Amino acid sequence: MTEQCVLIIDDEPDIRELLEITLLRMGLDTLTAGNVEEAMVQIREHQPDLCLTDMKLPDGNGIDIVRFLQQDYPQIPVAVITAYGSMDTAVEALKAGAYDFVSKPVDLPKLRDLVHTALQLNHGSHGEGPAGTRPEPEPDAGSERILGSSEAMRVLKNTIGKLARSQAPVYIHGESGSGKELVAHEIHLQSPRHKGPFIPVNCGAIPENLMESEFFGHKKGSFTGAVSDKEGLFQAASKGTLFLDEVADLPLTMQVKLLRAIQERAIKPVGGLEEMPVDVRILSATHKSLEHEVAAGHFRQDLYYRLNVIKLKVPPLRERREDIPVLAAHFLGRHGRRYRKDFNGFTDDALQALLQYAWPGNVRELDHVVERAVLLGGGRRIAAADLACRPAPAGPAPDALSLEAMERLLIQKAMERCGGNAEAAAAALGLSRSAMYRRLQKHRLP
Repeated sequence: MTEQCVLIIDDEPDIRELLEITLLRMGLDTLTAGNVEEAMVQIREHQPDLCLTDMKLPDGNGIDIVRFLQQDYPQIPVAVITAYGSMDTAVEALKAGAYDFVSKPVDLPKLRDLVHTALQLNHGSHGEGPAGTRPEPEPDAGSERILGSSEAMRVLKNTIGKLARSQAPVYIHGESGSGKELVAHEIHLQSPRHKGPFIPVNCGAIPENLMESEFFGHKKGSFTGAVSDKEGLFQAASKGTLFLDEVADLPLTMQVKLLRAIQERAIKPVGGLEEMPVDVRILSATHKSLEHEVAAGHFRQDLYYRLNVIKLKVPPLRERREDIPVLAAHFLGRHGRRYRKDFNGFTDDALQALLQYAWPGNVRELDHVVERAVLLGGGRRIAAADLACRPAPAGPAPDALSLEAMERLLIQKAMERCGGNAEAAAAALGLSRSAMYRRLQKHRLP
């Protein structure tokens, strides 16, 4: 078949016919099946470009189809059709690897939009081999991948692989420094959107009076200082992923506008007259409890449910202590290269100190501790005396203040070396743009 083909799986002939007519009018070829067994035969014989499956089928359910595709044909996206109000079932399908879901009665314009986006993202992603698997994309220049082989990280990586196939919003929660942005980036890198941009934004770092313009862009002359049209973050992330870090810091007025943009998949630039469609996947995170923020009236419940379609927890470092040696070795290599110092690992006492420490600042704190040791260490191996951490059962790091002072000094020096260019300084320090702006704001640096 030269045209793109969609397999419709539903046991009700009327619904199959309605969906088939809709897709044929879009210029697509179609196949149909009335149950799980027929669907698996069609998939094996024709390997369609997309599957649309009802959740309730005579010999199983839509999740059976999702799992079958996830196992044998991971390049084929699948969307499920659920009964109205069956959100739990839809989320279960998304966690199993479904691309998206639609509720009955089917909203045909939204269905057409879903099909168009899924086929567009999946175009050209079919790989070689019997399962048609797509090679894992290489990370962007300067980016890191998730390290660790503990059980907690094995579960996390497995979940990321499934969620990456989905279009649904994911709310990533975890303690400060646990690596939420890295997880968001990994979801993007493994998704069909990996060739598109990954745009991280620290919601707490944008002045409230500029927030609408930053997110949605503006037209020339729309306000004082708007000397030309400006593209917003939603437009910059087109065909890719927009990561809203510290989303709990959004003011209520902006939450309303963000909710509308997510619901309508369209934005209106400041000063613009018409809405513009946007094709963006939303990932969000915060170290705060969104549930508590909703209960306190600081965060809109309707936006919370839109962002929290799937909730993904990033484990703190104290729950994955077996990963500390590999993380420490990674940071030692990175900082050793940056500061042109050659170290041959850690002493046994140093490793014991790292393993026994509580790590309230998580992976970010480990990174800082190793960097300090690289700067101050004088031997061939990092010793326990070089580390700004002490074994402790819980609570804040004893040397937290000295670490803060060292971090401030490092950032200040990097900014000076880069002539005040924050993005260049971030690259020099191995930080993401949003992480750099968070630190500049925290230390009140220009």
